[in-house]
Amino acid sequence: MDLRQLRCLVAIVDEGTFTDAAIALGVSQAAVSRTLASLERALRVRLLRRTSRHVAPTGTGLRVVAHARRVLAEVDGLIREATSSHAHLRIGYAWSALGRHTPAFQRRWAQAHPETDLHLVRVNSATAGLAEGACDLAVVRRPLDERRFDSAIVGLERRLCAVAADDPLARRRSIRLAELSGRTLLVDRRTGTTTAELWPPGSRPATEETHDVEDWLTVISAGRCVGMTAEATANQYPRPGIAYRPVRDAEPIAVRLAWWRDDPHPATQAAVELLTTLYRNG
Repeated sequence: MDLRQLRCLVAIVDEGTFTDAAIALGVSQAAVSRTLASLERALRVRLLRRTSRHVAPTGTGLRVVAHARRVLAEVDGLIREATSSHAHLRIGYAWSALGRHTPAFQRRWAQAHPETDLHLVRVNSATAGLAEGACDLAVVRRPLDERRFDSAIVGLERRLCAVAADDPLARRRSIRLAELSGRTLLVDRRTGTTTAELWPPGSRPATEETHDVEDWLTVISAGRCVGMTAEATANQYPRPGIAYRPVRDAEPIAVRLAWWRDDPHPATQAAVELLTTLYRNG
């Protein structure tokens, strides 16, 4: 059984006669008869009742036609998905997208590339949805597996410490890593940019783990833990109960745009260029 046979069956039922089905399919009437016969042999059932003037599905034929319509609709959807790579661009991110550049990127993309719809997709995984097939490109802030993915650094972001608004550190303009060594650091090991290895051995803070930015914000605002994150998080998630302060002696975070090495989206280079420009211009 193949799709050609299913399309033939549906055409016969929709058009009402073999002659009209042949016209709709652009083949000969004899080809329609042969195709239907081969389908009935494959299924070992009679699908249509035929007279000199009329064609009607059998009881089994009605059920088969219903299934055939669903199968053909799924196949048509698959074809549209596979061939519409120029029409849609999905960019995944785990926590903070592009920070303050997120609105500008969306607006400028729409102006420069109206033929390609841009969709930002939040997926809290190590590849921001890339490995899961949820996006075509991913914004990540740590290196990915180079055997599977390519990436380009589009910008750098400062590391910020997040503390409760009533924490003594909130009154400071900036802080140092050593001032956090006695605190408990809340981290997301799957997607985050912060680990205890940022501190020298012997002065590393204790850690607790979270898997969601909203939980991270809630725990920090209660004063139980502190956090360290990319500057984009402060722009994407300002909170009255949280203060973000620069960490003076922490290296900046590289922001990368990543894609499948063997299947780059056609708009990859355009996205890299636009994001690089936004980060370069501040």
